[in-house]
Amino acid sequence: MSSSSTPAASASSAGSAPDPSSAAPANGGTRRVHPRARRGETYHFKPHNVGRWLIWGLYALALFVAPLMWTSSLAQTMLSQMGIAIIACLSYNLLLGQGGMLSFGHAVYTGLGAYLAIHTLNVVGAGQLALPVGLVPIVGGLAGLFFAALFGYVSTKKSGTPFAMITLGLGELIWSMSLMLPEFFGGEGGVSSNRVVGKAVWGITFGPQIQVYYLIAIYAFVCTALLFAFTRTPLGRMLNAVRDNPERVEFIGYDTQWVRFLAFLIAGFFAGVSGGLSALNFEIVNAEVVGAARSGAYLLFTFLGGATFFFGPIIGAVLMVVATVLLSELTKAWLLYLGLIFLFMVMYAPGGIASLIMMNLRLAAFGKLRSLWPSYLGLAGAALTMLVGGSAMVEMLYHLQLNEALGPKMSYLGVALDAKSVESWFGAGFVLVTGLGLFELVRREFRAEWDRAQEEIEKEIKRRESL
Repeated sequence: MSSSSTPAASASSAGSAPDPSSAAPANGGTRRVHPRARRGETYHFKPHNVGRWLIWGLYALALFVAPLMWTSSLAQTMLSQMGIAIIACLSYNLLLGQGGMLSFGHAVYTGLGAYLAIHTLNVVGAGQLALPVGLVPIVGGLAGLFFAALFGYVSTKKSGTPFAMITLGLGELIWSMSLMLPEFFGGEGGVSSNRVVGKAVWGITFGPQIQVYYLIAIYAFVCTALLFAFTRTPLGRMLNAVRDNPERVEFIGYDTQWVRFLAFLIAGFFAGVSGGLSALNFEIVNAEVVGAARSGAYLLFTFLGGATFFFGPIIGAVLMVVATVLLSELTKAWLLYLGLIFLFMVMYAPGGIASLIMMNLRLAAFGKLRSLWPSYLGLAGAALTMLVGGSAMVEMLYHLQLNEALGPKMSYLGVALDAKSVESWFGAGFVLVTGLGLFELVRREFRAEWDRAQEEIEKEIKRRESL
């Protein structure tokens, strides 16, 4: 509700002003005057953002319906990991996308949150602490907040490359400590626990995976809503300003280090919540959770999803679980494919998948998307051809290096290949070169159509503005 002042109504012949409560609504009732409004002051009521409510409703519905559609144990485990990864990637994007802080040590806060959570779970299991299992992730969040305050005060004194190097050094420090302090970190075997402790509440023991998933889904929805709300606060807006122009922020009197530090604290808390949920889900925590590989995964998939958009890390979190669980089972060269995908995204779509979605939504809003569908299909076909040829060569190379004892014969997509045969290598290379040529031809045509559509959209925008 916002107020705006208007000129006072003319007084009647007796010199008295009309009663505001009896004023007739304008434009068919779209505006009404508050009964207690001062003379000449009207109140306008903003309508609800139906689109935003619809998006959040669909998000909640997807979290609720997903395990009902995919009921296998593998699917429920993957869905649980996706919920955990969503919170972790969103908390990381608070630093990278919202604040422009490239961190190489975000796994420190998810990992230490997981360790404190699983130690708390063991204390609860021993009967020394009366804490519901569903609140154990909050302990992980508080642990992440504590260590973010401890390390963030030092690291946020710098920005840019020095900040990144400090976080990298802190990450390596914590990882090395995990091997030197087995009493807390559990050594190479880690720390294990049992989440089925205490009395069941409403029949919920967190033994079945479906119960753990819905706990993770609730935390994922609440954390997503809170992080989105933070981006709308004055502190969230100031964090964007520090990212874009820290000198101007300093000039108007704000302490940029303090803004970064507060954002670091919030990101550390939500990262710790993610780690606490991970401890409940897997019932074991080892030194891998604080390693550089985990921090790199957060960076990689947050970028792939789209760090410049709030929903981009959600897409990246889903891709992270799919890549680490499914793609790693399909091929031993999955890290190579992932690196190539990252390379192509940096070259052709630096805004991530979310930017591609938003650009095409803009085209659809102006009715230009239909003309680009043939080019999209051509790009997809050429890319698929290129992928088949390139991946065949990669798989034959990996077969020679890792499965030489099984002989040169192998099967790829139902086709028998001989890894030591010139014909197989020539065929794969021919398919790869053909795909590259087709992709370049279609890309040029697509670029011309894309530029034409953008010009027409700009003309349409200027025409609407002139009306």
